[in-house]
Amino acid sequence: MTQEVQEWSDELAAALGLDPGVIDVDEILGMTGVVAHAVVRPAAPMSAFLVGLAAGLQGGDRAAIERAVAVTKDLAQAQPDGLGR
Repeated sequence: MTQEVQEWSDELAAALGLDPGVIDVDEILGMTGVVAHAVVRPAAPMSAFLVGLAAGLQGGDRAAIERAVAVTKDLAQAQPDGLGR
């Protein structure tokens, strides 16, 4: 991950009233990479949004984010070969 991405994430989190400390940028980028390759590239930002929404509705703590990321990666990796490729 580049320093610019981390700085942007921290700045955006603060502007949105979020604790930047609960956000693992590498984890989110890894999850979107899995989705982009296993499903289709445009599914990556939508997945990131849905992960954030789900985590927020489930308490917004680190564990909620990790659960949402794990579910998303598992679902993406379970897609039939060839979907979105």
